[in-house]
Amino acid sequence: MISDPPIFNSSPVLEGTDEDQLLRVSLGPQHPSTHGVFRMNVELDGETVVKLKPVFGYLHRNHEKIAETTGYLGSMPYTDRLDYICPLSNNWAYALSVEKLAGIEVPERAQHMRVILAELTRLVNHTAFMGFILADMGAWGSALMYAFREREKILDLFEDLTGARMMANFMRFGGCRNDFPDGWDARLRTLIDHYPHFLDEMEEFLLGNEILLARTRDVGALPKESLINGGVTGPMLRAAGVNHDLRKADPYGIYDRFSFRIPLGEVGDCYDRIMIRFLEMRESLGILKQAAAALPGGDFVNPKIKIRNFKPPVGESYARVEGPKGELGFYLVSDGGPNPYRYRVRPPSFINLTLLEDMCLGLDLADVVIILGSIDIVLGEVDR
Repeated sequence: MISDPPIFNSSPVLEGTDEDQLLRVSLGPQHPSTHGVFRMNVELDGETVVKLKPVFGYLHRNHEKIAETTGYLGSMPYTDRLDYICPLSNNWAYALSVEKLAGIEVPERAQHMRVILAELTRLVNHTAFMGFILADMGAWGSALMYAFREREKILDLFEDLTGARMMANFMRFGGCRNDFPDGWDARLRTLIDHYPHFLDEMEEFLLGNEILLARTRDVGALPKESLINGGVTGPMLRAAGVNHDLRKADPYGIYDRFSFRIPLGEVGDCYDRIMIRFLEMRESLGILKQAAAALPGGDFVNPKIKIRNFKPPVGESYARVEGPKGELGFYLVSDGGPNPYRYRVRPPSFINLTLLEDMCLGLDLADVVIILGSIDIVLGEVDR
């Protein structure tokens, strides 16, 4: 059994001499923000952060070990719970790894369906982020509800397709679980046409707020070299000006057929992280238009794949996707049996979180939760 480390008490503690006193504060394990059960132990010199230690493990669900004792398909629903805001991206990354391991081909229609669902998931994640980042600053209300109203429209599409708003369990080895229902693609096109209006209004709403600008500019920035060395990926890395996106750098599925650009920031502060997500949503809408227009007929899953007694050949594979939060990868080792011999997740939330202290040092305590929010973590992926 894992117990809490013997670190700071829940109440502040003063230590040191009269000339040099540090205040030690434990934030959590209740939500210090809106991102899951998480704890931060902070040492302060006045209001200035001089040390910060993240403490996780409150949501550990033994995901990887469970997967080694269940069938390959039986692990698909567990991937939904890694990042429960982005279940379809999780499904796809895991399916890709199994398909690579077993040499499974995916039909054209299923390839287009996967791209459409992945980009809708990116919209869901970044839209929720816009509401959460305001809540992290104490502005619970209009922005969060406005963002969730638009997010709900996409979740309605997910529910009609998969039967669930969040825990989709939709991808299958060789394709998808079922086809788009009648009228679904027409509703998708309507959403694509109307979403830019929401983005325009939300961008004006946020970036016209001088308090938000004051609290995000030049806050939480790190040199791009530090981010690269720390393994940071996704919007966090691109906000600092690093041109790395797996959809371009290591294309998977059929992303190499679509035209889109990779938005980049300059400073890499909290402001740039917000702007990058706005720009990425606009690019996602462009990809969605192209994928919906080119959606072919045919099979939504490879009819030759037999799931019963599924046993991939002996070997190992690693497949990754450009998830909304960064690189999400699955490493699998097969011994020829019905269960993976080894199952390992490369979670972007956990890896991006490891540089939290570096982003916060020298800043005020009030900046810490905003910086945490700008990383955009989900604790199901951190603790696995």
